[in-house]
Amino acid sequence: MKPDLFESPDYFMLDDLLSEEHKLVRDATRQWVKRSVSPIIEEYAQKAEFPKELLGGLAEIGAFGPYIPQEYGGAGLDQISYGLIMQEIERGDSGIRSTASVQSSLVMYPIFAYGTEEQKKKFLPKLATGDLIGCFGLTEPDHGSNPSGMVTNFKDKGDHYLLNGAKLWISNSPFADIAVVWAKNEEGRIHGLIVERGMEGFSTPETHNKWSLRASATGELIFDNVKVPKENLLPGKNGLGAPLGCLDSARYGIAWGAIGAAMDCYDTALRYAKERVQFGRPIAATQLQQKKLAEMITEITKAQLLAFRLGQLKNEGKATTAQISMAKRNNVEMAIKIAREARQVLGGMGITGEYSIMRHMMNLESVITYEGTHDIHLLITGADITGIPAFS
Repeated sequence: MKPDLFESPDYFMLDDLLSEEHKLVRDATRQWVKRSVSPIIEEYAQKAEFPKELLGGLAEIGAFGPYIPQEYGGAGLDQISYGLIMQEIERGDSGIRSTASVQSSLVMYPIFAYGTEEQKKKFLPKLATGDLIGCFGLTEPDHGSNPSGMVTNFKDKGDHYLLNGAKLWISNSPFADIAVVWAKNEEGRIHGLIVERGMEGFSTPETHNKWSLRASATGELIFDNVKVPKENLLPGKNGLGAPLGCLDSARYGIAWGAIGAAMDCYDTALRYAKERVQFGRPIAATQLQQKKLAEMITEITKAQLLAFRLGQLKNEGKATTAQISMAKRNNVEMAIKIAREARQVLGGMGITGEYSIMRHMMNLESVITYEGTHDIHLLITGADITGIPAFS
């Protein structure tokens, strides 16, 4: 494995806008990625296996629920710190960021925001330390962009709920200890339930043969007459707005994370272009390569500023779902375009595992689809600016 020589681009001196705490959090995460992720990630991606040994390190750097209050085991950091952590982890690999993002925004957040005090004390500290790993069950085989059509359901059986159904494309599911599952009650209202591994009828088969997120564990959630204790229902919020609130937090983290993938591709392409000599001079001296590199740093800079401002709005409680959708859509599209251009800078070498670009490119094909597809996020913006939804 080549040494990780990554240097973060900061063309508009964004560091001047960050607090000392922000920079400490980011730099600690960056060093962990260089030390623990970069040396092993290509091997794990090639063999399509999640590196479970990274879970402890993710917990140690505060990547699990960084904005959760300290009384529940979190670090009590602000939203910009959370974004910077996601940026640095995805600079290493989108799949590793997915694990941290799911744990933080899709498992810890709903328990913190919608759970009882007993649920918070039981689950959050162990999730923060990585002693428990969670997953989030919303998407179903026949209901992706239309989650309200879900068929997973639960019935009140007096002293427990009986849960039936299935969820698909679930990050962390093959090894998760708990799942925050969204299902309809007998009146058709969506609620969240905490399903724990070991409950009879609950299984988590793994999804294989992926070309994307190969270093991430993806699977299904199968519920066959699962008895869920009534105390595992999240009572704080119900309806589709409850899981969508979790997705707002996750999509916000993705908006930052995609910048990390783009920065890694840009840094790799820039370094290679300076070193690769053709026709007697570095290819960085040619106009076409300079055009590619100049456009990359321009788009990264725009995405950095967009994410930073969104982070400020999140800290102030002002960020809207539509704003988060715009940032997620824009920044992931930016990253995937940069990955493709960077691959061309490297020529044939760009497809090899000696460099990270092709892995990032394949990963981003998932990121551009999950937690709201590219087209759906466009329509969310369209509905917001026109007041006319293009989908029901």
